Amino acid sequence: MDYGYSAQYSTTSYGAQGGAGGGGFLNQGSQESPAGGKQNQYGKDTLRPVTIKQILDAQQPHPDAELKIDGTEASHVTFVGQIRNVSTQATNITYKFDDGTGTVEVKQWIDADAGNAMEMDDSKPKLVENTYARVWGRMKAFNTRRHVGSHAIRPIANMNEVQCHLLEATVAHLHITRGPPESARPQGATINGDVAQRNAGYAGTGGLGSLSPHARRIMQCLQTVEQSNEGLHMHDIAQRLQMDMADVGKGGDELLAQGMIYTTVDDNTWAPLIL
Repeated sequence: MDYGYSAQYSTTSYGAQGGAGGGGFLNQGSQESPAGGKQNQYGKDTLRPVTIKQILDAQQPHPDAELKIDGTEASHVTFVGQIRNVSTQATNITYKFDDGTGTVEVKQWIDADAGNAMEMDDSKPKLVENTYARVWGRMKAFNTRRHVGSHAIRPIANMNEVQCHLLEATVAHLHITRGPPESARPQGATINGDVAQRNAGYAGTGGLGSLSPHARRIMQCLQTVEQSNEGLHMHDIAQRLQMDMADVGKGGDELLAQGMIYTTVDDNTWAPLIL
């Protein structure tokens, strides 16, 4: 995947063994705080496309452990979001990003010499509030809070990149949690037990076997009802299925967590990713 940034990325797996390409290796130095006191070697680290919710929900078995998404270490991540706030300090700039799934702080450490050079360069797009940008960085945890130490931040020039990124993050999630598509597996290859069990559950009831009854009905509605690219609002779903709004909300949250639907024009309007 070419993210349109000057750093060199080569295709690799999303972190799942035996996976297909789509992520990338980060081959440049880190821009993390000099106070870190630790030289990080990134030559073998993976770069995974994610949503902010995945960053916020990342698991950390113990304080010194790497953060994990879907049970897999995600040493470096990239995501797209809207800048909601910019706070400039003497040593760093903190951006608050929102991608519709959550909000997270991104810290970019300032090199004094590089900072002066950037201030004089008016040709580069500026990172200002309410604009969209792509972030490359490393997930960090302090107590229960999550933030991202950035390697680079680039303004978004084409808004199609926002939707394309969400789709790519979905592909990465499904690839790791369910394994690659049958057509992408080597002949005779098997997938690990956890993934096989999930696939068996989905296959048990038209691909929806592992879902709660409410989530299953909502998914079937989204798959079968004629709709625009914007999908269906939860009020429309509740009316069609004669369900309480609270039950529709819980079912929608379950489907979003499973990566089976995504939000469109707002948080309460959904479209299916699996048809």
